[in-house]
Amino acid sequence: MSPRTSSAATRIASAVGVAALAALAWGSLVERTRWTLRRVEVPVLPPGSAPIRVLHVSDLHMAPWQTSKQEWVASLAALQPDLVVNTGDNLGHERGIEGLRRAFAPFRGVPGVFVNGSNDYFGPVVKNPFSYFGGPSGHVTRAKRLDTRALHDFFADLGWTDIDNAATSLDLRGTHLEFFGVDDPHRGYDRLDLITAAIDDLRSEDPLGDEEWPDRPNAAAPRPTVTVGVTHAPYQRVLNSFVTHGAQLILAGHTHGGQVCMPGYGALVANCDIPRAQASGLSVWRHGLRSAFLNVSAGLGTSIYAPVRFACPPEATLLTLTAAR
Repeated sequence: MSPRTSSAATRIASAVGVAALAALAWGSLVERTRWTLRRVEVPVLPPGSAPIRVLHVSDLHMAPWQTSKQEWVASLAALQPDLVVNTGDNLGHERGIEGLRRAFAPFRGVPGVFVNGSNDYFGPVVKNPFSYFGGPSGHVTRAKRLDTRALHDFFADLGWTDIDNAATSLDLRGTHLEFFGVDDPHRGYDRLDLITAAIDDLRSEDPLGDEEWPDRPNAAAPRPTVTVGVTHAPYQRVLNSFVTHGAQLILAGHTHGGQVCMPGYGALVANCDIPRAQASGLSVWRHGLRSAFLNVSAGLGTSIYAPVRFACPPEATLLTLTAAR
């Protein structure tokens, strides 16, 4: 190699190194706390329905010292959502519940539903980040068990309903909403075999299930109903089952939107088998002849051992459900 070629190679290597350090500094010091509210409209309600505002939060991975995150989440109560959907991975530290209490306290009394992610059961551990390129992350036996019971008790105190492998319903602004969800699919805790029975039990307990809806202008019209599936990790087996069971809207998290993305390319990995192009944001999931809107949240946190985001700011989503066109 000639001296001129060697000098050029050195300059290129130096430039690449500087760019990498700058990207790391941006991702760890700036973008990781660049809290973002994504607003989307989902035309899923029956014709003539009043809009419903749904706040979708996911993957907070909360540690007690993360006051900026706690204050920003608390400020979202000013949006006055009709419903909160929490898709898991709330805990990021054994004392994470302290931060969650500060973050979600203003939402007490706002209806909500939630499911667990793996980090609602187990604490974070150090991992090789390059291992994610080999497929979804595996289970780490040395992970510390977290206080899932305290988390559930707090959410119940807020008025939120646990739909891990279960179903529930509520009425919002003249529309009947049915929810079914599964426990964390990433850990294999999902029980898709229980969904049919859960939905059947829910409808059998509903006194208005087969009657007319009294508050509609047209008394002969059936009660407007929308079915929502909720999961932490959007594995294809779960999404397909949800569509088969009649979900019109599916909400999920887990992917962190890739966490580290390439501008113009998107997520490098999704940490599950969903296509990378659908690793965050609103899309349509199709299975057979059926389909559902799918919103995958890029989430609000990271592991305390990998505190970096790049081209993928932390987010919550305000979905405005509107009448189908």
